[in-house]
Amino acid sequence: MGEKQASLPTLLAVDRLVHEPSRLVILAALSEVGSAEFLFLQKLTGLTRGNLSAQAQKLEAAEYLGIEKAFRGKVPVTTLHITPRGRAALQAYRDHFQRLLDQGVLGEPGAKQAP
Repeated sequence: MGEKQASLPTLLAVDRLVHEPSRLVILAALSEVGSAEFLFLQKLTGLTRGNLSAQAQKLEAAEYLGIEKAFRGKVPVTTLHITPRGRAALQAYRDHFQRLLDQGVLGEPGAKQAP
């Protein structure tokens, strides 16, 4: 039990910008496709237009993603893409939780997690 308590600061050291579920799903989706149009991401993530926009702006401010606005004919099109810094932050987040799993902080070490 002492080891798990000692690891609590490690658990709390997570990147809060990535950890928020809406931002995590945006980064995870973009890490797979590289870039995507706003409407595609909205449908994929299930986020509202306002929530996706607000979370994307926070990720853009941290330079985790880029936002490009253009026109296709007369129709505005917004495209989001993950940046190298965003990829690194997402990978660090994944690595952080994998270490916690490996150490048994989030369960028994080496235990299979339920799907």
